[in-house]
Amino acid sequence: MTEFAFKSAGELAQDIRERRISCLELLEYFLARVEKFNPQLNALIVQRTEAARARASAADAALQRGETWGPLHGLPMTVKESYDVAGLPTTWGAPALARNIAGSDAVVVARLQGAGANIFGKTNVPLMLGDFQSYNEIYGTTNNPWDLRCGPGGSSGGGSAALAAGLVALEAGSDIGGSIRNPPHFCGVYGHKPTWGIVPPRGHAPPGILAQSDLAVVAPQARSAEDLALALDIMAGPDELAAPGWRLELPRPRQRALGDYRVAVWLDDANATVDRRVGDRLQAVVEALARAGAKIDDKARPAFDAQRAFDLFRQLMLGVVTGRLPLAAFEQNLKAAKQLAPGDRSQSAATIRAATQYYRDWVAANEERQHLRMRWHEFFQRYDVLICPICTVPAFPHDHSDPGSRIQTVNGEPQPYWDQLFWAGLATLVYLPATVAPAGPTPDGLPVGVQIIGPELGDHTTIDFARLLAREIGGFRPPPGYT
Repeated sequence: MTEFAFKSAGELAQDIRERRISCLELLEYFLARVEKFNPQLNALIVQRTEAARARASAADAALQRGETWGPLHGLPMTVKESYDVAGLPTTWGAPALARNIAGSDAVVVARLQGAGANIFGKTNVPLMLGDFQSYNEIYGTTNNPWDLRCGPGGSSGGGSAALAAGLVALEAGSDIGGSIRNPPHFCGVYGHKPTWGIVPPRGHAPPGILAQSDLAVVAPQARSAEDLALALDIMAGPDELAAPGWRLELPRPRQRALGDYRVAVWLDDANATVDRRVGDRLQAVVEALARAGAKIDDKARPAFDAQRAFDLFRQLMLGVVTGRLPLAAFEQNLKAAKQLAPGDRSQSAATIRAATQYYRDWVAANEERQHLRMRWHEFFQRYDVLICPICTVPAFPHDHSDPGSRIQTVNGEPQPYWDQLFWAGLATLVYLPATVAPAGPTPDGLPVGVQIIGPELGDHTTIDFARLLAREIGGFRPPPGYT
């Protein structure tokens, strides 16, 4: 039964419908793989095995009666630890939340289960979802299946590691600074950051938080572009407050073949210099697109200053992630802000300024953001997609040092750890959809992902571009040792 390990979610769901395997058999198959491989990965950190077995048996009984629950009928899957799943802990990796047990399901969890999915576990995250790695004091460190010495990315790193190792076929993640995009890049799978606002995040928040945060999104990770499209259609749509009067109808893909696409290319930038191992793989993608007939423009850029856009992204994003700090922490940041030198552009200074900004500062930043959204809108009148990196480096060794002082080595030179946010921020700041797809390995065998950015609400365009790209260069490849 090894052929089931790396099938897509859609293929497995079809296998169930066509009785090639039962729901319970498939669940037991993945549970056995978790038992075998998870100890070295620590990707799944919470399981509800008996409840999943009961649901699998019920799903099999339903099929016997001729009933189908939906497109994911009986499919075993996992979700990121930060989603509420009734009866399971939701800690965000924070010791203070270690005893927080969810009383109900997040909207996304309910929709996936409504489509027939069997959620049997949750995957690891960094503390408060705030890192390019996935480790915390509660659940420990998740390793990358391609190299156990490295991290799988963050904050949806546990999910990408589980997908790459064949422990699960579908995962729900989340993103504000690349959290559903850099783990697929590090692990060689697929992730999609949707247009902001199209997937309700309710139930993906610390206890007591109901309002949707600016910039933050929830969405799928998978081993194929087809599965991203399938899962996104299940997850997306208005929450119950808006549902009586709003409908979401995402446009279908703009083009039918790679040769029909007008592709803008942005492979490097002084704000976040890209390692040659990553850049060479992305250049190979560009060359493959050109051979397929795509119209390539490597000089195309939206009409804005990239450095200013990066600063604006950090201001708004850091405002989100610091906005609910305890009062004592806020008061400490107020004192620190008064001592900052006007020219201090360090990461710590940016965090302090964002944490203490006035509402009028946010309003001004939001106005500037709206102008940038129009610049991107104009840009996508001329181009269908933009391809670029999502991270400056491939998977790197575990680094649990002080986050504020971490350094990456890029082409032999030191680079501030958080400069990688530049590539994630391009799409996040202006609410654009972005799909990350496998681009092939580095010379030392580590995965590289390509980021595909599209116009607002053009989610199925970026996902379908990833599907077509896989036909040209290949898609997911299993890491050695997991077959």
